[in-house]
Amino acid sequence: MSFSLPKLKSTYCIIAFLASAFQAFGMYNIHALSGVTEGGIFGLILLLDHWLHLSPAITSFLLNGGCYLLGWKTLGKDFIGYSVVASLGYSASYAICEQFPPLWPQIANLPLTAALVGALFIGIGAGLVVRIGGATSGDDALAMSLRAITGLRVEKIYLISDLTVLALSLSYIPLRRIGYSLLTVILSGQIIGWIQKIPLPKKRTPHPGCKE
Repeated sequence: MSFSLPKLKSTYCIIAFLASAFQAFGMYNIHALSGVTEGGIFGLILLLDHWLHLSPAITSFLLNGGCYLLGWKTLGKDFIGYSVVASLGYSASYAICEQFPPLWPQIANLPLTAALVGALFIGIGAGLVVRIGGATSGDDALAMSLRAITGLRVEKIYLISDLTVLALSLSYIPLRRIGYSLLTVILSGQIIGWIQKIPLPKKRTPHPGCKE
């Protein structure tokens, strides 16, 4: 059985790395500080950080890697390639952020602002990565794998995942703040959906007789 590496576009790799770095910046400076969490893998990362004091720089790479491995047979090689770039970008960027104090410590007392601004970081960062054919977290790989196994719709799997993690997060986040977390989950999902509607540049068709 032959094996070939995915043919990744350098521009897309740069987008995946920078977008995931943007997302990590928001997670460290807003979500991890304010008590406003996320569903899915990101929420689970924050949950492990709170109770077990495991650095998101490590858990994000391990959890995402497990989801990508599970979805290897379902997803194409290009998806896996861009996702690995994004995962490395996120882990490296979060590790760098951890070397500095949070930029806006007062946001811990502004949960509504944290929910809105946090949704922008998550929605834009994840949306750009998904738009070019990858995923910042393993949520996408996990959702597609479970769809193949259970036959459930992807959006329903996402919803179940988010609600499960948010329910577990009640162990350390007050119910009132979980409401803000629901808000940021809904808003970030909408932003990701809007970004998916942005058309990518079409590949230019060479003029007859011209060489590429």
